[in-house]
Amino acid sequence: MFQSFKSQSKHRYLGDLSGAFADLGTFLPIVIGVLTLQKVDPTGLLIGFGLFALVVAAVYRRPIPIQPMKVVAAIVITQSLDAQTIAATGFLLGFSVALLSLLGILDLLARKIPTPVMTGIQLGVGLMLAWTGIGLVIADPWTGIVATGLLFLLLATPLKPFAAIVMVIGACLWSMSTAQNPLTDLNLALHTPGWTSFGWPQLGLSAQTILLPQLSLTLTNAILATAAIASHYFPEDKPHITPARLGLTTGAVNMLLAPFGAFPMCHGAGGLVVQHRFGARTWLAPTLFGITMLALGLLYGPQALQILLLIPLAAVGALLIYAGLDLAWHKSLTTAPPLDLSVILLTGICCAAINVAVGLLIGWGWFLIGRSLFPKKTGAE
Repeated sequence: MFQSFKSQSKHRYLGDLSGAFADLGTFLPIVIGVLTLQKVDPTGLLIGFGLFALVVAAVYRRPIPIQPMKVVAAIVITQSLDAQTIAATGFLLGFSVALLSLLGILDLLARKIPTPVMTGIQLGVGLMLAWTGIGLVIADPWTGIVATGLLFLLLATPLKPFAAIVMVIGACLWSMSTAQNPLTDLNLALHTPGWTSFGWPQLGLSAQTILLPQLSLTLTNAILATAAIASHYFPEDKPHITPARLGLTTGAVNMLLAPFGAFPMCHGAGGLVVQHRFGARTWLAPTLFGITMLALGLLYGPQALQILLLIPLAAVGALLIYAGLDLAWHKSLTTAPPLDLSVILLTGICCAAINVAVGLLIGWGWFLIGRSLFPKKTGAE
């Protein structure tokens, strides 16, 4: 009995280690893209992610992921916003999400969204993950194909609990062996984030250009969908991992860390799926990720980008393909009544083709229309 308990604990720890870094396919492209513009201090950005991950570990005790806000990143990259506007954006989004949480709006939305719509969002998020992974693999096909083959090979062996981390480490070693003078200029030193002040002009610009599109995506994918998927994976924690609490942690952390150079951050349904699929189950996964980000930020500061660039994105794409397809498939696709199935498919396609917020609205609207026209044909509220 004792040996069985030890074996289970060892298996769990290996899974948390593997799953802790399985979400790099979402994290790395955005972070590298933002940092290469030299508009954001790597020290503040990485320390921000590290601290948020440790908050998640302490509050939720589960592998709730931390991701950069995608709309903010896209606008920063395409419009080259300055550090003051980025800080103002993080503060404004944090305040908005926290306020909606305190008003009870997020929990109300979660109760009202029909089950087929949430299943459709799950389908859409899975398709988006898989499509993103395919794009990363195509960009570097040799690395991507080898990494994908290695991943699926590991998943069929006793090494399955830490397949993700073994594959990523192997890809990094290959990258280091082929790089020109890898990591030769790195120097250990203590780096601390600076203070980034902002005012009404930066807040006004953020409100006009970023607030609404990012807020809609954050509320749907980062909060509502994350809470729904978490309740499926960890049903015993459903009263603990609620939309309101996810909104409060997102809001409070962004408000506190934005002036110190942290990039706007949120949770993410896709990240939860990837981490869970590769073994993450407990507080250990976000703790490992948080400590790693803190170490990179505090010890390497601006030089941390050199380390991040050694991780082949094509290898991380393999993780996204596998986890995305796993999430996209749901038993409702074969058992749901016809109208519910149409809601699931329409919602999923719109989420993948446009974005999660639009998919939610279209799917919910179609559900209401179908229920009014054929009240006896729908299965779930």
